[in-house]
Amino acid sequence: MRRRNLAYSTLAAAAAIGGLVLWDGTREQAAPAFRADAAPSAASNPAPQSLPAPAQRPSIAATTEVVVGRNDTLDAIFRRIALDPADLAAIRRLPGIRSSVDFLKPGDAIKLTHSGGAVQQLSRKVSETQTLLVERDDAGFAARLIENPVQTKIRTATATIDSSLFQAAESARISDGVALKLANVFAWDIDFVLDIREGDRFTAIYEQIYQDGNYLRDGDVLAAEFVNGGKVYRAVRFVNGAGVAEYYAPDGKPMRKAFLRAPVEFTRVSSVFNPHRLHPILNLIRGHMGTDYAAPVGTPVHAAGEGRVSFAGLRGGYGNAVVLSHTNNISTLYGHMSRFARNIHTGSHVEQGDVIGYVGMTGLATGPHLHYEYLRNGVHMDPQTVKLPGADPLQADAMKKFRADTSGWLSELASPRPTAAAAAPTSSSLPPPLAAGVPQYLGEPRASVD
Repeated sequence: MRRRNLAYSTLAAAAAIGGLVLWDGTREQAAPAFRADAAPSAASNPAPQSLPAPAQRPSIAATTEVVVGRNDTLDAIFRRIALDPADLAAIRRLPGIRSSVDFLKPGDAIKLTHSGGAVQQLSRKVSETQTLLVERDDAGFAARLIENPVQTKIRTATATIDSSLFQAAESARISDGVALKLANVFAWDIDFVLDIREGDRFTAIYEQIYQDGNYLRDGDVLAAEFVNGGKVYRAVRFVNGAGVAEYYAPDGKPMRKAFLRAPVEFTRVSSVFNPHRLHPILNLIRGHMGTDYAAPVGTPVHAAGEGRVSFAGLRGGYGNAVVLSHTNNISTLYGHMSRFARNIHTGSHVEQGDVIGYVGMTGLATGPHLHYEYLRNGVHMDPQTVKLPGADPLQADAMKKFRADTSGWLSELASPRPTAAAAAPTSSSLPPPLAAGVPQYLGEPRASVD
């Protein structure tokens, strides 16, 4: 029995020793693979030695996209993300690009690829069609402009008005920007607060700008038609000999008149022209010789036509008032303003549409509004109904080019149109529908008269 136990002990010891030898052999075989990057191999240097430290891996490049904030500079951006200022100095020294990297506007996007604080690549869009790309190479930094061409598509859309211009435009997926351009084209003939009625309809032929298949924005309105109360108005865009784009009626007469129908973006007419009106403050018969346009305090007031300031200051019940003298013995008056625009003083020249002041309620006024008068030869005329003189028509030599350039658009306007519902586009390539809450011309501020 004792001999048998001794044999078992001997076998167990031998097995243990064999296991140790096998483990050690395995370790000796695996060690060279772990140290494969060492200069001397394990076989050529059998002497015991410590294993070398693993080789340092290069830093992985990271890309950071920065949206430029207010008062942001490239120096500040480099400091914020811990980039080497020497790289910025080297980039700025590249010929012809300093303004492209230093002139930043809030909202601009800059893409920076960097590694360990060293800039590898910088890119930013410098215009709608060009991107600046700065890259590091063996010789330092090199810059180039990459062209990003845009494509122009023409869209024709028709809509019928149920309640307002903007709601009709939204139903036809016409942007509010195009709707405003339409209103500006026809502003001399149509009062978009008082004249718009249910059943009026319009057609717009306009540009849409795409880049790489993606919609960017709307371009120019090329032609438009507005049917207001059964009367048809048509306009086409034409670049005249001076290189100026204007809108003209099919007969070559400009849509732009010598005077604006209303010199302020108002919410409603709070008091009309009435020579026999009972004054709401004085409580006596005192003619209201102009039109009151209700609008919030601070709304810009525009010169109705080109002219010269003959008066600017306090004028009795008018409060802060401006009087403009125009050609053909026409004058216009603007009253109750909160303040005057810069550089408006007696003798200064203004162009049609220039801001001359801001809506207020100075003088005898019950609420914020603009009081506007139109006089011809010193006689008051109703600003809402007076026939406005037109701008100069195209000359005979320009008419030939006008007809050639616009005949196609006029034919397009004259072609039959589907209803607004049928005309609504469904293509996914068109811009998304307008967001809710599109501003409307119609509103209900408190009454304000003088």
